[in-house]
Amino acid sequence: MGHKRESEAYITYPAALVLAALANGYHYGFDMMDATALASGTVYPILRRLEKKGLVRSKWEDVAVATAEGRPKRRYYEITGTGQTALAAASKRYTVAARKLLLGPAGIETSGLRGRQ
Repeated sequence: MGHKRESEAYITYPAALVLAALANGYHYGFDMMDATALASGTVYPILRRLEKKGLVRSKWEDVAVATAEGRPKRRYYEITGTGQTALAAASKRYTVAARKLLLGPAGIETSGLRGRQ
């Protein structure tokens, strides 16, 4: 059995949300938390794992910028090319999974159906 390249590595749904937020212009932790509705205890560990895999890269902003704006300095993240590839694969996988969940085994729309009484 061959090894998968990092871009083909399994990306969890929360990690896919973080990558999507980055791809859509959210570049620091609190922004990503707002965009994804994930807690800081979820977002920051995901960012560390994604960076370790080479799917994102980060850099600290200049302290003078943060000081001028009266806040702590931010660590800015950006998605890499490998991260874009992983996001595309995860998007496809989760779209298929969502469709199966909504359509059910017979291919019938189930999202409007009520559960058993």
